[in-house]
Amino acid sequence: MAFQKIENVKITGIAACVPDNSVDNMDLTLLGDLSDRAKFIETTGIAKRYTVADKNICTSDLCFEAAEKIIKELDWNKEDIDCLIFVTQTPDYILPATSCVLQHRLGLSTECFTLDISLGCSGWVYGLATISQLLSSGNFKKGLLLVGDTVTVTKSDRDKSTYPLFGDAGTATALEFNNSASPMHFHTSTDGSGYKSIIIEDGGFRNFFKPESLLVKETEPGVFRNNLQSYLNGADVFIFGITKAPKSIKDLMAHFKLNKEQIDFLILHQANKLMNDKIRKKVGIEEDKVPYSLDEFGNTSSASIPLTIVTRLNNQVENTRKRFLACGFGVGLSWGSVYFETENLICPQIMKYKL
Repeated sequence: MAFQKIENVKITGIAACVPDNSVDNMDLTLLGDLSDRAKFIETTGIAKRYTVADKNICTSDLCFEAAEKIIKELDWNKEDIDCLIFVTQTPDYILPATSCVLQHRLGLSTECFTLDISLGCSGWVYGLATISQLLSSGNFKKGLLLVGDTVTVTKSDRDKSTYPLFGDAGTATALEFNNSASPMHFHTSTDGSGYKSIIIEDGGFRNFFKPESLLVKETEPGVFRNNLQSYLNGADVFIFGITKAPKSIKDLMAHFKLNKEQIDFLILHQANKLMNDKIRKKVGIEEDKVPYSLDEFGNTSSASIPLTIVTRLNNQVENTRKRFLACGFGVGLSWGSVYFETENLICPQIMKYKL
C-alpha cells in the first residue's frame, strides 16, 4: 500500500483560471433534441463548460495567470520560491519541459527546482504529494504547484462520449514549509493494465504521427474521431471510478485512523455527478459536505479538485480552519486520495482568461 504521511507543509493559497469562453450543453445538437440534452445534463450534472476557443491559449497560460494571482495575494517575493511543479497532459511542447518555461515567464530565480509531471485526473493529488516531500525537510521554503489541462483541444466535436463532458482550467496551489502545520496523509495507486481505457493513440513516440492519424472514423454509433483525439471507454472508466475511488478513501481513513465525522469537505475529481454520487454514498459522507463544480465547469481533468475549492468554498475556507479529504482518479489508470487541513487559506475569486 502506497501510504505517506508528510509533515511540516502548509497549503497557504489556491487560485484558478479558466478561458473566457463558455459552452452551454443545452445548445449542443450533438446530444440530440432538447429532451435528450436535458437528460444528459441531469445524469452527468454538466450544464456548461469553459473551453479554449482560441487554440493559441495553452494550459501554461491559465496556470501562469493563477500563479501570478496567488503570488500577489500572498505578497510573496518571487526570489523566495524554491520549487515549481507543473502537472498536465497538455504541455506547451514535447520538449522542453513546460515547468522550465513557466519558471522564466513568472520571473522566478534560476535556482528554482522545476519539474513536469504527466498525469491527468489524479494529478493534483500526486503533485501535492511530490511538492510536499520537497518542502517537508525545510531545505525548500516555498513552492508552487501548477495543475491544469486544456483537454478540449484533444476532443472531437463529433464525439458525444467525450466532447460534452470536458472543460479547460489552470490552477496554482501555494505551499510553505511550516513546522507547526498539521500533517498531510496520502494514498496513491496505479493500474497501467487499463491504460487503453483513456488514450490518444497517435502522436507520441510509440505511434508516431502519420497522415492516417488525421483520418476521421466512426468508432461506434454517433462517435467520430481521429487517432490524435482522445478515446474514452465510458463503461470501464465508470466501473473503475466507483470501485477504486471509495476504496482509496476508506483505506486512507483506516490506515491513518481518520474520523469521517470530523471531515468538513470531501472533494472528488469532477468526473460526472452519477459516478460521484455513488462514490460519496459508498464512503458514507453527507451530501452537504461534497461540493460540485462540474455543473458550471465540466470535467477539468487534473484541475478539478483545486478548482472546486476555489469556486465553491472560497468564502468558507478563509479566516477559518477546515479538514479536507480529496480523491482524484482517471487516466493511467491512476488514482489517489489525500487528507489535509487548511487554516486561513487565501482563495481569490476565479479568473477568466482571454487573449
